[in-house]
Amino acid sequence: MKKISAGEFKARCLALLDSVQKTKEPVLITKRGKVVAKLVPGEEPSQDFLGRLEGIVRIVGDVELPIEPPEAWRVLR
Repeated sequence: MKKISAGEFKARCLALLDSVQKTKEPVLITKRGKVVAKLVPGEEPSQDFLGRLEGIVRIVGDVELPIEPPEAWRVLR
C-alpha cells in the first residue's frame, strides 16, 4: 500500500484520485509520519432497496387489506 504525506496529497490530489480509481490500490495519507486517512476506490452504488426483488417475488392478492376482519379488532378494544 502506498503512503503519501498530507502536503504531497494536497498538491497531487486529483492525480491521486485518478490513480486510485484506475488501479484500485488504496493510499495512506500521513501527517508527521502518522496515518491520518486512507484513500480507497469508491464502489458502484448498489441497487436501491425498493425494486430489489423485482422478478423474484410476486405479490398475490390485495396487500392493503388486513389479515383479520375489522370485527376482530373491535373485540380487542
